Amino acid sequence: MAEVAGPAGRAVYAEAPENSRGRLVPEAQSPTRTPFQRDRDRIVHSAAFRRLKHKTQVFVPYEGDHYRTRLTHTIEVSQIARALARAFRLDEDLTEAVALVHDFGHTPFGHAGERALDRCMAAFGGFDHNAQSLRIVTELERRYADFDGLNLAFETLEGLVKHNGPLTGPYAEDAEPVPQPIREFDARFPLALDRFADLEAQAAAISDDIAYNTHDLDDGLRAGLIDLADLDQLDLAGSIHREVKARYPRLDPSRTIHEVMRRHITRLVEDVIATTAANLDALQPQSADDVRNAGRQIICFSPAMIEAVQQTRAFLFARVYRCDSVMRVMREAERVVEALFERFRARPDLMPGDWAEGLAGLSDERLARRIADYLSGMTDTYALAEYQRLFDAMPQLR
Repeated sequence: MAEVAGPAGRAVYAEAPENSRGRLVPEAQSPTRTPFQRDRDRIVHSAAFRRLKHKTQVFVPYEGDHYRTRLTHTIEVSQIARALARAFRLDEDLTEAVALVHDFGHTPFGHAGERALDRCMAAFGGFDHNAQSLRIVTELERRYADFDGLNLAFETLEGLVKHNGPLTGPYAEDAEPVPQPIREFDARFPLALDRFADLEAQAAAISDDIAYNTHDLDDGLRAGLIDLADLDQLDLAGSIHREVKARYPRLDPSRTIHEVMRRHITRLVEDVIATTAANLDALQPQSADDVRNAGRQIICFSPAMIEAVQQTRAFLFARVYRCDSVMRVMREAERVVEALFERFRARPDLMPGDWAEGLAGLSDERLARRIADYLSGMTDTYALAEYQRLFDAMPQLR
């Protein structure tokens, strides 16, 4: 039986699940789910997805229970992405799959852990969380009898790797070399690294920007790193704050924050919808490949909103990400990751279970990559437990 068709009314430029380019390891079609529904379900049921619950977004678990984690961030991104997919009549299941998988490769302690692991791996090709996401879904998740990884469809893998744009060729904004894990997989299963991804992946990518630019402001306010009055120096958040104060002059601070943040998301989403609709009218793509060959992102902010988003990002770096209290914790988190890496380099047999098997004959590069795989898969809490086991001490990430 053919795989179930997508919802009626799909746009001509959307991905058609019945025309999926397939998987690295061929599988029988499902009688009840499209390829993209299967991918979404495999992602949600993976160990890597569950681990996001205990991985830092900005604030480590000690800071409080109400701040975002990688998991709650991912869920927020997927909700926004589905809304955009519905607005443009895209395949919602593929869009959601790309949104749900986009942060799989993040280390414990967020970007601090990634910085530390990248330094540790400098002699072995470095460490990149997007490339690590690909390793997880193509190799490291080992649950299925017939293959390693999740054996996701081409379109989901393409979206994971290229949701921020091409990695090679004239349209690649990032001049850095393509990470080795991506190059190695692309040699086996080409992902057209020189072209843009489909609209489903572009929707997921901009939803990530919308989510973190909003909820990092929210968490910064609730952490006391910024005050509501500080928002007035921002064009977007400031205008919304003044609008809320004018309409609800006696509203308490907690509700004011929520009212500002929900309108912040709405303003960003509506800008993307209007800008993208104009781009689609101008381009008139007749297929997903027309999108790939367009030579630019189609789902994007307006020029004015790009400036506002960049202003917000600069504000967050100065007042939240790089503030003294956060940086003190992140420096200690980096030290933890580096110490764990060096200890396992010296004594790889100290890694538990399967990680310590088959070490004989591994090159320095392969051994380092295995250690990086082990460390990057750790949650914050597990990394701290491993540090305590190996060093008989508990770091104070406060």
